[in-house]
Amino acid sequence: MNEIDQVVQLLSRLPGLGPRSAKRATLHLLQKREGLMRPLADALERAADGILECNICGNLDSTDPCHICSDGRRDSTTICVVEQVADLWALERTGAFKGHYHVLGGVLSALDGIGPEDLNMAGLINRCSEEGTEVKEIILATNLTVDGQTTAHYITERLSEFPVDVTRLAHGVPVGGELDYLDDGTLSAALKARNDLKRS
Repeated sequence: MNEIDQVVQLLSRLPGLGPRSAKRATLHLLQKREGLMRPLADALERAADGILECNICGNLDSTDPCHICSDGRRDSTTICVVEQVADLWALERTGAFKGHYHVLGGVLSALDGIGPEDLNMAGLINRCSEEGTEVKEIILATNLTVDGQTTAHYITERLSEFPVDVTRLAHGVPVGGELDYLDDGTLSAALKARNDLKRS
């Protein structure tokens, strides 16, 4: 396999890029070698060496804890639970949420053999049960898919013993929708119109 085919093959593994799109991207990179390809290669190398997973929330950042967890201006009483880092970034992009996050790293799925032990569930429970914790509300922002709903229900049950409110994103998020594909206005409205699952 030559160098061009290798680049095409690697790019085609990215979400949203099939073989034809990967070939077009590769050609574009090769034609913009100095202005785009070399800077991109350098940036990817630095990211591979320097990006860390936050040991508190699971976000990806150049520091651990991440800049969100270490920001003293954010509301430490509220944690928004998301499936993936992409969902955290989508919510953060809106500027509507000023609390903290918790990344599960996926959802419960019997078909795929993914159970609570495969996700960052224990970290969430620990954050709610720590002595002196300030957490008062957990916002469940899992996707409105079957697995996302199952995960939200499981978390609600696990947190029932703790004195925290458990709410869910509401208006604006369509059933079957994924947060990363929603516009900022829809996400902002969903955050403001969340529901309390413990009282419903």
